[in-house]
Amino acid sequence: MNWIYTKKSIANHQLETAGQPILSSQKHGWENILVEQFQHPPGEANCHYSDEHTICLSLASRPVRFLQVREGKTYSGLYGKGDISITPAKTPFFARWDSEDHYLQIRLAAHFIQRIAQEILDQNLEHLELLPEFRTRDPQIEAIGMMLLNELQQENLGGKLYIESLTNVLAVRILRQYATTEARLPTYKSGLPERQLLQVLEYINEHLDEDIRLSSLAQLLGMSQFHFSHVFKQSIGTAPYQYLLQQRVERAKQLLKQTDQSVMEIALLCGFNSHSHLSKQFRQLTGVTPTAYRTN
Repeated sequence: MNWIYTKKSIANHQLETAGQPILSSQKHGWENILVEQFQHPPGEANCHYSDEHTICLSLASRPVRFLQVREGKTYSGLYGKGDISITPAKTPFFARWDSEDHYLQIRLAAHFIQRIAQEILDQNLEHLELLPEFRTRDPQIEAIGMMLLNELQQENLGGKLYIESLTNVLAVRILRQYATTEARLPTYKSGLPERQLLQVLEYINEHLDEDIRLSSLAQLLGMSQFHFSHVFKQSIGTAPYQYLLQQRVERAKQLLKQTDQSVMEIALLCGFNSHSHLSKQFRQLTGVTPTAYRTN
């Protein structure tokens, strides 16, 4: 990756952008995806990501006039909140913007997109290509982007299972809408056999205090993450990360009533990373705080 910022004179002022994000998922250890929030004054940049496909989602409160030069072609126009650009890996470009820009940048590992494509299409795609987009609207990608931003703002509240689920959904959306090879998604008419479902539910129950991964659950049954997510939801009517959260709150309810352990101790035993983390999720699912639940 190469991000080079240069000075630009705007309204007789010399301005230089700083390349540091406001928020970044780097410290959270999210696999196959990097999510960063940026806010830059007017300026210009040369950009190049060799191993990652890049999605930029505008968060600007007012439209920003944007110019981009990519593969010998020049694009220009106003970027408003919710507008999205997609740049495939190994595609250098020059960008210029004439007012303060605020956006979310999502970088997906090219090898991860390749693997998801092989799992979905069940064929070896040696030269998977994505179609670049200068400015488009995609409500599904926008919604996923805002959920990822919310996770950044709340310090990874949902855990790795939630992030892996969002990453997989985003990858499938990119493949379905922006790949040169049409991705026809398989349909699943039935859920998991009872034996396999019980195996997964037992694993979740035994590891509630750990940061359970979607990849671990899928591996348990020898399935792709995409396939597992679909058949699990068909089996019990809820996504894996939602089921995990429900079970953690149920365990917390038991411990609150049956033990005198502190709320902080219970939070850690149930896989929450703090007192406030447990309180927030507990209240969302039950309508009361852990302390109020214990005293009722």
